[in-house]
Amino acid sequence: MRNAFLLAAATLALALPTVAHAQDNAPRSGPVDPNPELAIPGDRVTIGVGAASIPDYEGADQNQIIPGAVAIGTLGGYDFFTRGTQLYVDLVKDPAGPGTKFEFGPIVAARFQRNSAKGIKNDQVRALGAIDAAYEVGASIGIARTGVITSDFDTLTARVGFVHDVSGSHGSYVVTPQINYSTPLSYATLVGIGASADYVGKGFGRTYFGVTPSGMLASGLRSYDVRDSGFKNIDFSAFVLQSLSGDLRRGLAVGGGLLHSRLLGDYKNSPLVRDVGDKSTWYGAVGLAYTF
Repeated sequence: MRNAFLLAAATLALALPTVAHAQDNAPRSGPVDPNPELAIPGDRVTIGVGAASIPDYEGADQNQIIPGAVAIGTLGGYDFFTRGTQLYVDLVKDPAGPGTKFEFGPIVAARFQRNSAKGIKNDQVRALGAIDAAYEVGASIGIARTGVITSDFDTLTARVGFVHDVSGSHGSYVVTPQINYSTPLSYATLVGIGASADYVGKGFGRTYFGVTPSGMLASGLRSYDVRDSGFKNIDFSAFVLQSLSGDLRRGLAVGGGLLHSRLLGDYKNSPLVRDVGDKSTWYGAVGLAYTF
């Protein structure tokens, strides 16, 4: 799967969209305190590298191990992070510390789903051939609240992202509502959970889950068409991030995460899923991250 290492970021980055807020508001030292000194805001970048177990294709019943990389940070007061093969940029400057923060900004993305037959173990799906990479642009809007339940540092984030293919590969759109919650157990340990879903246009469904008459002849799979837009999947994730330097705001950390994805509606009924795959799939990742 060409550029498949980028897909590993979808799980390696389970923590990162919420780590940004946690780093901004983490205490300098000691256990989490109700009234600690807040971190000094400024430029900061975290780079993560690791390995992930991902399905051969969305809806596959077999996984492969691939490397991955992620990034998150604040430059000039603007936050950014990667989510899989997407780059989010927040153009709203918010002060550090407990309170409500708003997000709005662009998304740029590349989608390499079934971009190459290499790495797909199922002969019938491989016989369908490769799909051109899709390049997508869009925007996200969201709200985050720091200081929710456990302390001044736990964060609840809700956002919606929208991207549209501008390359003509699937010629459609994806809307992704997301919700994430993270809380520090100490100044060196962060845990969190999240949920998200994808609502996709019919062009997306036909491209990645349909089987044309010619595809039926080539693969032996039954012909299948997705005739409308709809919710494609729902995902649930969990992660833990442990600082090796003693401070989540700087130095080296190790992290791991799991994500369970379940396909819905017409997408789970596709022959790529129902006949030769699985509607429920697992993603997992472990890696190292360095903040500077």
